[in-house]
Amino acid sequence: MSYRLSIHHRLADIPPEAWDALGEADYPFTRHAFLDGLEQHDCLLPWGWQPAHFALYDGSHRLIAALPAYIKDNSYGELVFDHAWAGAYQRSGRDYYPKLVSAVPYTPATGPRLLIHRDITDASDRQGLRQALVDAALAFCEQRRLSGWHLLFERETTLHKLADDRLLLRHDCQFHWRNRGYRHFDDFLATLKSRKRKNIRHERQRLGNSGLRIERKPGQQLDSDEWAQVHRLYAGIFDEKYGAPTLSAAFFRHLGTSLGDQVMLVLARAPGDSRILAASLFLHDRQRLYGRIWGCSEHHEFLHFECCYYQGIEFCIEQGLAVFDPGAQGEHKVPRGFLPTRSVSAHWLADREFHALIGRHLRAERAQIADYCAYWQSHSPYRETETA
Repeated sequence: MSYRLSIHHRLADIPPEAWDALGEADYPFTRHAFLDGLEQHDCLLPWGWQPAHFALYDGSHRLIAALPAYIKDNSYGELVFDHAWAGAYQRSGRDYYPKLVSAVPYTPATGPRLLIHRDITDASDRQGLRQALVDAALAFCEQRRLSGWHLLFERETTLHKLADDRLLLRHDCQFHWRNRGYRHFDDFLATLKSRKRKNIRHERQRLGNSGLRIERKPGQQLDSDEWAQVHRLYAGIFDEKYGAPTLSAAFFRHLGTSLGDQVMLVLARAPGDSRILAASLFLHDRQRLYGRIWGCSEHHEFLHFECCYYQGIEFCIEQGLAVFDPGAQGEHKVPRGFLPTRSVSAHWLADREFHALIGRHLRAERAQIADYCAYWQSHSPYRETETA
């Protein structure tokens, strides 16, 4: 297909309806409202994410493919950790930053990054456009003297279809829950080994005895005061553990108004008190639930497990969602029904020597990740073998 390449340094320069015709219709994290919301509400530039989105247009000026991308002078908020690579560059007297990253900022949720117009159904045309986006990203790095390009949390099937030997694949392990057609939460519990089932029931009962009120609400039903409370809880966790929060209160409110039908919150309140003590924020599409944000102002035993895991599992069962992706890392999720699931990123380094060195490192690392996944799979809490 013939096309024209443009690079946009603001997503607002692309009409929402044009952008949202690309990729998977309901995957929330590449929706225009989500990505543009990050830009408009001061969640990116203060943390080193400089937008440089690639867009391909056909002869009639229709947007037919795109690649979200950011020039970065750090590795913050990527959750595919390359600090050792940066250190090796520095020790060799070379510059690792700036680099180009194609990702959803702060979001380790696998999904489409190479976005193709849904009306383009011919497999060869779609593949050609994906390859054109890859070529454009690598050429951009060379022109701007960037150290490399990093494509994070793209679908593994898409990366294998590219079959581009210039790209190095890096594996990691997350823990996801899968819906086996459960009718209710007890149906799920019945598939677990006795001890795991009893532990979950014990945790939920102990929290129930605390008197806390737990409710689930869609994002559009929260009022401005509730959104402010949710943000304060989230910011409090960041202030305590990580430093300044990256997502602004304005971005939270924006999610509620622009993507409210795909936002679900779990809220905990004390008896007779409207004040929110803890909150978990999720996004979802028609197949998956994604756990994103947690915050609390008081410690209550097992409250985190209830708000971040058990309520999410119940929501998936009620809504018929197939997968619950609660976020990166966390072996403690395994006893609660979450099994190891491989995630993949792709990397290209402009320096040929480092590209080869990192390629050798990644081959060894992939074997380690496979062993890690196998180990935790062997600790499955299910009575019968369940695979991710």
